[in-house]
Amino acid sequence: MDSFEINKIIAAILLVALLLIGIGKVSDVIFHVESPKTQGYSVKVDQVSNLTDTQNDQKVEETEVDISTIMALGSIEKGEKIFKKCAACHSIVKDGGNKIGPALYNVVGRKVGSLSDYKYSKALLEYNKEWTFEELNGYLKKPTTYLKGTKMAFAGLRKEEDRASVIKYLNKNGDDPKPLP
Repeated sequence: MDSFEINKIIAAILLVALLLIGIGKVSDVIFHVESPKTQGYSVKVDQVSNLTDTQNDQKVEETEVDISTIMALGSIEKGEKIFKKCAACHSIVKDGGNKIGPALYNVVGRKVGSLSDYKYSKALLEYNKEWTFEELNGYLKKPTTYLKGTKMAFAGLRKEEDRASVIKYLNKNGDDPKPLP
């Protein structure tokens, strides 16, 4: 192959590239579309509530958590597997001591922030409640949202089954396991 044929091939490739660019520019001129001033669409929704006060009360009650239904989903065996995520920061054995987080042995039914040898966040110290099944469920869902100011940097357990399993496992690991709801 001589240099003249190579030049013809390169010229053909350049001609195709120029045609593609030219067609794109010509089509932009012919079919000019102005971009919107604000991106996106505005959706107008009229909110009409035809519910009576008693129906509104029923809606509020439906959003409350039924802990007995949630606890029925979990299993202790699955909770033991899921707790491995927690074991990096928490001890679950009796007299296991604190790690980065407080020891969780005998946590169900214990007052929040009550271990004397652990430095809790101010939010937990001021939270004057006990670790019930409901409290643990809410806290484990997303700790930073449930209790603002907590220093526990855990993303949470989104699945109800996972939370129920971990709570059952925590309940089992105590001197006096509480009866399930």
